[in-house]
Amino acid sequence: MAWFKRTAKGIRTNTEDKKDTPEGLWHKTPTGKIIDKEELEKNFYVSPEDDFHLRIGSEEYFKIIFDDDDYVELDKKVSSKDPLNFFDNKSYKQRNKDAQKKTGLKDSVRTAIGKSIGREIVIACMDFNFIGGSMGSVVGEKISRAIDKSIEKKIPLLIISKSGGARMMEGAISLMQMAKTSAKLAQLSKFKIPYISLCTDPTTGGTTASFAMLGDINISEPGALIGFAGPRVVKDTTGQDLPKGFQTSEFLLEHGFLDFITHRTKLKEKINLYLDLILNKPIRKIDNT
Repeated sequence: MAWFKRTAKGIRTNTEDKKDTPEGLWHKTPTGKIIDKEELEKNFYVSPEDDFHLRIGSEEYFKIIFDDDDYVELDKKVSSKDPLNFFDNKSYKQRNKDAQKKTGLKDSVRTAIGKSIGREIVIACMDFNFIGGSMGSVVGEKISRAIDKSIEKKIPLLIISKSGGARMMEGAISLMQMAKTSAKLAQLSKFKIPYISLCTDPTTGGTTASFAMLGDINISEPGALIGFAGPRVVKDTTGQDLPKGFQTSEFLLEHGFLDFITHRTKLKEKINLYLDLILNKPIRKIDNT
């Protein structure tokens, strides 16, 4: 009967003394693969087992694309002032404060200038963790200022999109950013300055309907969700079954909406290859020495 009872002789650990596995050491992908975090970081946050590209933020993209993680962030303190006094179950001002505290970001886009394989470039990168990467007045303003910086310095622009679409708490003001950023990109085009648009998972709504699809070259990462409305809305509107893989980057490439899909480990090299081709410059290579 002793088999079924705890005895004082056995090794016992009080509940308060038990050690939990520290969070963040391992990551489980949607395909069920378990990956060590350090290994994941070394592989640019791409699962080596199944090649799944995890969602990452501006900090990670800046480290990937800028040389030696060396860049100067632009307009760091710009944040929304709640122009509509929006209130549902929580005031928009409070929601912004909560998102800022949780993410350490001021809004859903960061802009920076630095060198990539020796050439200066301006990058605007969206962060999905900040209210779903939604596009409000701050996104429109910071991207517009980034375009101005590209024009001023006569250097290429890269916008990395990752967004759930327009920010409903800013209503029509949010929708106005589609026209604002598109008009600014038209100015950039007049100066013949290259603009590359990188669509990552997910790129949807007003972002897709404006600057995300206006690049001189539109590229994407593998398996990214890209579209205006969600598949359910499209199906209900058209009354038709959607084809397999609808709204994936592979589907859009096949149907002419994208120019290229690039693996994240080759992202820096490919972006600079396209810039060299557009500018008719000698092809530069990443120095791995």
